[in-house]
Amino acid sequence: MSRYVASMADRELPSDPELMALQDQLGQCRACPQMVAPPVYGLPVRSAVMMVGQAPGVHEQQTLRPFAWTAGRRLFNWFDSVGVPERAFRRSVYMTAVCRCFPGKKPRGGDRVPDKTEIANCRRWLDAEFSIVRPRLVIPVGRLAIESILGRMPLAQAVGRLLERDADGRTFDVLALPHPSGASTWTHTEPGKSLLVEALGLLEAHPDWQGIRTKAGGMA
Repeated sequence: MSRYVASMADRELPSDPELMALQDQLGQCRACPQMVAPPVYGLPVRSAVMMVGQAPGVHEQQTLRPFAWTAGRRLFNWFDSVGVPERAFRRSVYMTAVCRCFPGKKPRGGDRVPDKTEIANCRRWLDAEFSIVRPRLVIPVGRLAIESILGRMPLAQAVGRLLERDADGRTFDVLALPHPSGASTWTHTEPGKSLLVEALGLLEAHPDWQGIRTKAGGMA
């Protein structure tokens, strides 16, 4: 059984066997010597909605939970504002990331940004998850995640728009969000402040998000 399901005492959830098998393999990955294992991932739930983060921080690596600290609280406040509280989100949305292990700290403080080799090493796990989950709505959070899904583009061109992309011959919607780090001023100044509001409005109106909201009402 996935260690995360066990650690969250969520054994009653309908865990997907393919995702559980993939996560068991992912949990043993040690391909990147500078990364701090073990890998971090969300619950093995097959969902129409997938969230892609950047890489876990030290607190996520210690708790084995994506977005488990200050940035996570801010992110889940955004989702709560459009109808889905944290507990329901974790149980209803597949949570993944560009890199699954903590990259470690930079010599002068702050988290190290994963290098191109580390991103490429982890891409096979993300591609495998896309093949299994087959999401209809993808929410990349932060520049690194946005680049992995949409390619390189200015943040102001990615956030606040409903975009489409293709994987394995399937089209899915993309709603990008800025990283919720407290160190970032992007969401407190224009155009970021208005674009975040626009992005959350588009998310709230999306039919697959509305399906998650319906589930959230049943978990209350």
